[in-house]
Amino acid sequence: MPNTTLTRMHDRAITDRAELDRLLDDTVLAHIGMVDDTGSAVVIPTGIARDRDRVLIHGSTGSGWMRGVAAGRQVCVTVTDLNGIIVARSSFESSFRYRSAVLFGTFTRLAGPDASDALDVIIDHFLPGRRTEIRGTRRRELAATMVLAMPIRDWSLKISGSWPTDPADDVAGSTWAGVIPFHVQYGDPLPAPDLRPGIPVPASVRAMIQ
Repeated sequence: MPNTTLTRMHDRAITDRAELDRLLDDTVLAHIGMVDDTGSAVVIPTGIARDRDRVLIHGSTGSGWMRGVAAGRQVCVTVTDLNGIIVARSSFESSFRYRSAVLFGTFTRLAGPDASDALDVIIDHFLPGRRTEIRGTRRRELAATMVLAMPIRDWSLKISGSWPTDPADDVAGSTWAGVIPFHVQYGDPLPAPDLRPGIPVPASVRAMIQ
């Protein structure tokens, strides 16, 4: 059975690639699962960005897990957008509203202009518009950074936007049921302690908090 074959809750399965792209474009954090050199299962949280038909991650060239992934280790990449609590009339039926994807494959290391361009994509994904506000990446910084790409080929996507599905006898009772939506909210930006006076908040940051 392929890794992307759902075994439960088939009604939540989404096969539209556009929906997967939308989730990846809305997400900055992924969890990378793999089996390491000792045979132990590990899951590493890391930033992620989509660049057309591939996903990008980056990190230090001194990172052991990054070196293992760059060498062709099979990985499982998960991204999740949690956006509501489904409050049912019983704990058994209570759940969450979410979008969640799992991608399988291998990463390859990027080099030269491709690595530099991929870093630009990552920067603007994490904070749109930021790349034009900062200096370019220096050669020694690029040399110390590993940029990896994985093609988007084997994946599955689930979306839950449902309401409580309580049995009739619970619906007839007096317990409240519904959904509590929630979303990420950015607060007022905090200037760095060593920021020189007179430097305004840049447009990229202002856009995030509007």
